[in-house]
Amino acid sequence: MLFSLRSGQKPGDGPAAPASPLEVRDLTVAYNRKPVLWSVDYTAPSQGLIAIVGPNGAGKSTFVKACLGLVPSVSGSVKVYGSPLGKRRSLIGYVPQRESVDWDFPASALDVAAMGRYGMIGWCRPVGRAHREAARACLDRVGMADFADRQIGQLSGGQQQRVFLARALAQEARIYFMDEPFAGVDAATERAVIQVLRDLDSAGRTVICVHHDLQTVADYFDHVLLLNTRVVAAGPVGSTLNAETLHRTYGGRLGPADVPGVRKHVAEAGAA
Repeated sequence: MLFSLRSGQKPGDGPAAPASPLEVRDLTVAYNRKPVLWSVDYTAPSQGLIAIVGPNGAGKSTFVKACLGLVPSVSGSVKVYGSPLGKRRSLIGYVPQRESVDWDFPASALDVAAMGRYGMIGWCRPVGRAHREAARACLDRVGMADFADRQIGQLSGGQQQRVFLARALAQEARIYFMDEPFAGVDAATERAVIQVLRDLDSAGRTVICVHHDLQTVADYFDHVLLLNTRVVAAGPVGSTLNAETLHRTYGGRLGPADVPGVRKHVAEAGAA
C-alpha cells in the first residue's frame, strides 16, 4: 500500500501439491450488521488472469479488502500460498480504486512508485539510489518515466492509474489485487494496463482484478469469479460466463444489450 516435507507427508509420497495463491473459506463481512459478503469460498487458480464481476453493491471491493485484511471479517479465513495472510503480506501487491486516493498529497510519480519498495527498505528509512532506479524502471514499464517528477495531482486519471500500477510492480509481489484498474482510463492506458497484466501472468504471477465491463471479460481474462454477496460461480471464462450465471448474478439489473455481447465474446473465447 504483496521445500521440506510438509506436516503429515511421508518420504516416498512424492512432491506435495503446490498451494493455491489464494484460498478463502467461509468469509463473511458485515457493515452495520448487514452482510456484504456471506460465507464466501474461493480457491484461485495458479495460472491465468482472474476477473471478479458482479453488480454494484455485490461486495467485490469488500472481497479484495477482506483478502488484504483491510476490513474486518465476521468469520472465515484467508490463506496466501497455503499460509495465513499475516505471514504472506510481503508477497502481495495492491492497486486500489483511484477514488480512494488523496491526489493532493505532495508526492511525485517517482515517490509514489518508490513506495512499493518500502517492504524491502523498511519504514522511516531513506529510499536509496538502487530502489529509486528500480521504481523508475517500473514507471518506464507503464509508460510514465517522462512524468517521474510530476506531482501526482497534476496527472490525468489514466496517468495516475499507471503510476499506482508502477507502485505495485515495484513491490515485486507474487499475487496482485487490483480494484477496477480499467475504470475511467483512456484507451491507451487500458492497452498499457492489460499488457502489464499479461506480462505478470507470463512471469508466473497471480493477478486478481475487480472488473466492471462485461464486454471485455473474455478478451482480457482467463478465469472469472461471479459474486453477488455470495459466490454465484467461478471458473474458466469460457465455461463459467454464460446467460444462466449472468442472470443469477445480476438478475434484472443486466441490460438486454449486455447479454448478446457477452455471449458473442464467450463463444469466440470457447472457439479459440
